[in-house]
Amino acid sequence: MQAVQAAQYGEPSILEFKEDVAEPTPKPNQVLVTVYAAGLNPFDAMVLAGVYRDSMPLALPFTVGGDLAGVITQLGEKVTNFKVGDEVYGSAIAISGGSGAYARLATMNAEKTALKPVNVNFVEAAALPVAGMTAVEAIADHIKLQPGQRILIHGGAGGVGHVAVQYAKSIGAQVITTVAGRDVEFVKRLGADEVVDYQTQQFEEIFSDLDAVFDTVGGAVSTKSYQVLKAGRPLVLIVSRPDEKLAQRHHVKVIRQSTDTSAPKLQRLARLVEKGTLKVHIDRTFTLDQTRAAFDHLATGHPQGKVVIKIKD
Repeated sequence: MQAVQAAQYGEPSILEFKEDVAEPTPKPNQVLVTVYAAGLNPFDAMVLAGVYRDSMPLALPFTVGGDLAGVITQLGEKVTNFKVGDEVYGSAIAISGGSGAYARLATMNAEKTALKPVNVNFVEAAALPVAGMTAVEAIADHIKLQPGQRILIHGGAGGVGHVAVQYAKSIGAQVITTVAGRDVEFVKRLGADEVVDYQTQQFEEIFSDLDAVFDTVGGAVSTKSYQVLKAGRPLVLIVSRPDEKLAQRHHVKVIRQSTDTSAPKLQRLARLVEKGTLKVHIDRTFTLDQTRAAFDHLATGHPQGKVVIKIKD
């Protein structure tokens, strides 16, 4: 079958599009899925680069990718909550026991699989798992955002950020976000109340006493975010690591999020999408043999929303 694989750890330039990869076979508690679309996440590039090679080593070569949407074609032993023909979405990432998403067929752990939202297509569904669950978990579970509170979301036009802006607004919060100038109108349409163009403005000079900050950017943005919060309020990070000294200095709570990609969280996300609370924006789609270009666009193209590999019509 066709698949995109890495024979070693490294940059996306090492990826190979192959025509003759052996079809995966579902193990107990797994499903085999015909993949219609697969989403790209910065986390996929981190796995490819070998960031987790010591803690979660992979047998080489491996098929790249995690998020996908497709149709179940075979059930492994002990799987009782799905049937052949179900339209599903979730994660097939190799470091969690899947066979990799950038392929015509993929095996997924049943515990990381859910029925896809009925009101979206496969491309949109494939864009949702990591981005959607990261945003919802940060805002609902870690921040516990309440109506009327003021939240600053860094990177509001990105894959995670554009979902977070919508979700925070749906709760009734006052949503502030930082973006590049070209993205200002995009995030306003998503519901942002105040927008900071980070290319010309410094958010730390404008805001203080905020109820929460959700940082999807990292680096200096994270460092400056401690000072804009009320005492005791949360800063949630998904890129940078917490700086406990800064947290103590500014008397704030800092949380480094590790997103839960389990089936119950996928089901929760699907309900929000089906209610119309959340909509995923697709910046651009690529074909399977264009996966290298897709990673380049993710890294340098400043996409609005998500980048997706479209595999089957």
